[in-house]
Amino acid sequence: MKKLILASTCMLSMISNAQIWPEVKAPEAQKQTHVRTIHGETVDDPYYWMIDYFKKGKDSAKVIDYLTRENQYLEAMMKDTEGLQTNLYEEMRGRIKEKDESVPVFRNGYFYYTKTEEGKQYFKYVRKKGSLQASEEVLLDVDALAEGKPYYSATGFSVSPDNSKMVFGVDDVSRRQYRLYIKDLKSGEIKDLGITNTSGSATWANDNQTLFYTAKNPQTLLSEKIMRHTLGTDSKSDKVVYHEKDNSNYIGQYKSKNGNFIFISSSATTSSEVRYLSADNPNGAFQVVQPRMKDVLYDVTALEDRFLITTNHNALNFKIVETPLSKTTVENWKDFVAHRDNVLIEGIDEFKNFLVIQERENGLNQLVIIDRKNGKRSFLKFEEPAYSLSPSSNPEYDTNNFRFGYTSLTTPSSIYEQDLLTGKRTLLKEQEVLGGYNRSQYVTQRVFATAKDGTKIPVSLVYKKDLKKQQGNPLLLYAYGSYGNSMNASFSSTRLSLLDRGFVYAIAHIRGGQEMGRKWYEDGKMMKKINTFTDFIDVGKYLIDLKYTTPEQLYGQGGSAGGLLMGAVANMEPSMWKGIIAQVPFVDVVNTMLDESIPLTTNEYDEWGNPNNKDAYDYMKSYSPYENLKAVAYPNMLITTGLHDSQVQYFEPAKWTAKLRDYNTGNNVILLKTDMSYGHGGASGRFDYLKDVALVYAFMFKLEGIKN
Repeated sequence: MKKLILASTCMLSMISNAQIWPEVKAPEAQKQTHVRTIHGETVDDPYYWMIDYFKKGKDSAKVIDYLTRENQYLEAMMKDTEGLQTNLYEEMRGRIKEKDESVPVFRNGYFYYTKTEEGKQYFKYVRKKGSLQASEEVLLDVDALAEGKPYYSATGFSVSPDNSKMVFGVDDVSRRQYRLYIKDLKSGEIKDLGITNTSGSATWANDNQTLFYTAKNPQTLLSEKIMRHTLGTDSKSDKVVYHEKDNSNYIGQYKSKNGNFIFISSSATTSSEVRYLSADNPNGAFQVVQPRMKDVLYDVTALEDRFLITTNHNALNFKIVETPLSKTTVENWKDFVAHRDNVLIEGIDEFKNFLVIQERENGLNQLVIIDRKNGKRSFLKFEEPAYSLSPSSNPEYDTNNFRFGYTSLTTPSSIYEQDLLTGKRTLLKEQEVLGGYNRSQYVTQRVFATAKDGTKIPVSLVYKKDLKKQQGNPLLLYAYGSYGNSMNASFSSTRLSLLDRGFVYAIAHIRGGQEMGRKWYEDGKMMKKINTFTDFIDVGKYLIDLKYTTPEQLYGQGGSAGGLLMGAVANMEPSMWKGIIAQVPFVDVVNTMLDESIPLTTNEYDEWGNPNNKDAYDYMKSYSPYENLKAVAYPNMLITTGLHDSQVQYFEPAKWTAKLRDYNTGNNVILLKTDMSYGHGGASGRFDYLKDVALVYAFMFKLEGIKN
């Protein structure tokens, strides 16, 4: 009898904690035959029609209707969390200091900074001449410009050398296609330059009249041309100074810190090429530093008498070479900082008297300060087990003050200034977290999981100090793992709403990133991409073995290429996850990489492969989430996208959602949220994005039975 009572009690407890979803029928997506035939194989894609909005724009009511019905379904399924979402939004917003200012940055006689105001979504870009005690000059009131617009991004603020004019870019669609404007800083007049489809920034020549900018193809969004514009002339007469013919390369333009050169960079994943021109001679011809070489990447830093070049030429983890300004090709390169097997060189910050080298060793950032007069070197690093350390804004060349940013999973974002002569370090600002944040209540750790091939995978964790680990806890495991992008451990005030409710948060530094050096990236791309997915799975299993969590409480999260990761691991280990959050996920790899009309496709060949080649096709087809769905019980899923996404088009997540439901044999829910006004990065305002975070948290809390 006792056993029966105990069993009944346990069952009642399980029922009370089990999540009951409304009996709402999920939308059914229409199926239409669309056959893909390549390499002797025929594949039917019944949801291909969802591409219609991308292809036809407004003449695609069926697509909009389907996405709208999916949004309505999500709202119905999450209806009982509306109050929780509101509370989470207010809680997270309550930690933000709404009236705030950035640390002023000195550049060419002025202090520049941004300021935010109570209740305002955006910011004001301002400056003071010569002294912080001088009167404030508002250069751009983005709050006013964005008024009434669901999305507004102003970027690329660039003031002319004589401080009289400012150029900037605006995107009010969320498609990363920027229109250029110029403001006369004396009269206050803002003028549309008539230049559209740009990357959002322009570079001034030293004559204060000439601008160089990057023009995009309006269909593919590829950066194709570098243009020269002269103020006062019609933009239709702008000259092409460089046209990139290789559609796998990204291009851009920038100015050297010392103001002497305009550079044009062209780079793919595995090779690059840089051109340069005297900033005093804007109508001259650009010269090539070194013609592109197969599998060789390089960046150029200008000093007064030479170029420093960061390159992987015969140096997997990169090295720094020096070369005369007049003899720049590879035979003239001389080692300045030699290659090391255990240290990745990531960049240079140059000054008149010092150099600061950005490095990564054992997965952690470090900065190396080099005195240009005597060659003396010193290291700048921190002692927390996991952190992020990087240069901040340092636009002045002739200064001995160096600014850098520091943050960790428990330390809010901080800006320091170091006197490079004396070594004195000053904390200029630490992100203020309202509401009484006490970092001593949280613990951060770094552990290493063992992958199936024996590789040690770093994992960064954070949780409340009073966590009872042995009982198992809900855990959110995040990763990206592509393009060599390293996911550093950094602070998030919104994440406190997760930790304070008993969650563990973990970052898996999986292969495909560059945390452990260039080989870490090489071993997680192209024909080794599977390592990215198995690393993530092995990290999850390791955290379960360490009793941080249980399979019934493990969640995975990733966005964009990290969304591909989510789709892959859901197919490979569907029973391992309580829930998956896939944000703007790149899940239809084969079809997208076969369609060169889709933005950025050709730029990605060196990352994923070109499926027009059979070996690449077969390999990516072996892991593409959309291609590998099967009749299994999939975990609960929250999938998000943006109608105007320029990086991962909306139809990939939409197609995947519909097909997931076709194959799902279990009762777990699959939800799709489409932001009808936004793109890849979500909302542009500094508060609106919190609603998306609140939805994600509410989804997991609902599954965990957490109601407040």
